[in-house]
Amino acid sequence: MDHTSPAEKILRGALLTLVVLFFIFPIFWIFLMSFQTNETILRIPPSLAFEPTLSNYTALISGRLETQSGTLDIQFMRNLMNSVVLSASAVALALVLGVPAAYAFARFKFRLGENIAFTLLSFRFAPPLLVLLPLSLYFQEIGLADTYFGLVWVYQLIALPMILWIVRGYFEDVSPDIESAYRIAGHSWWRTFTRIAVPLAGPGIAAAGLLAFIFCWNNFVFALILASAAKQPVTVGSLAFVTASGIQYGQIAAAIVLSITPTLLLALYAQRWLVEGLSLGAVKG
Repeated sequence: MDHTSPAEKILRGALLTLVVLFFIFPIFWIFLMSFQTNETILRIPPSLAFEPTLSNYTALISGRLETQSGTLDIQFMRNLMNSVVLSASAVALALVLGVPAAYAFARFKFRLGENIAFTLLSFRFAPPLLVLLPLSLYFQEIGLADTYFGLVWVYQLIALPMILWIVRGYFEDVSPDIESAYRIAGHSWWRTFTRIAVPLAGPGIAAAGLLAFIFCWNNFVFALILASAAKQPVTVGSLAFVTASGIQYGQIAAAIVLSITPTLLLALYAQRWLVEGLSLGAVKG
């Protein structure tokens, strides 16, 4: 029975509203900026009253940015597609490699197993600048410089350790007795892995994949050094809006809105899938 007084409920609701507004307001303001010109954005004091324009989005989609010094060709939509290709490919490869590895670390105890797992995790902690110089030289030697495959390979430093350690924890929560019973019924190890372990760890796999996708999407340094303009993701391509004639705040705001839309939609979809998976099939040991 709830014994909370009406005053406490009102105070709790007011505090919750303030917290939500604190985190939502910057996103809301950027959304409004995407429909304004530079002159409107930079006026003092700022105002919520303005005449909206779609010129920022038109410039991004058309690839032609009007500045005070003339027309500038940009490749934002190509950069956006590069982000989708690189992030999705990197996460797909990391799932193929990381999920079986996570299952092996969770189920089998072997010599140096913990050391190997921690070494893989340490790749996630290492600063990108630590590996960029040797990687750039190595890629030039083997022909992987400025290639999608090379970037997807490097993105494994971001995605693979995260997927390995998160999914490993979910596999450890799945009772081994369920798998043993399935194996006793005459099924192979691979069938047990794909039909029992992976479905029960599905929420963890989805959460790890989503987090890895977001971290790959937001990466800046790897693509800045290892890729040319034709293969750079949207995080690097957004530098085009800092021109000699000034910073194009409206286009930057519109680029932010367009660039966060795919990850936002993916997060909303994955959240629904996670809730369904946890309520229908998750079993804790």
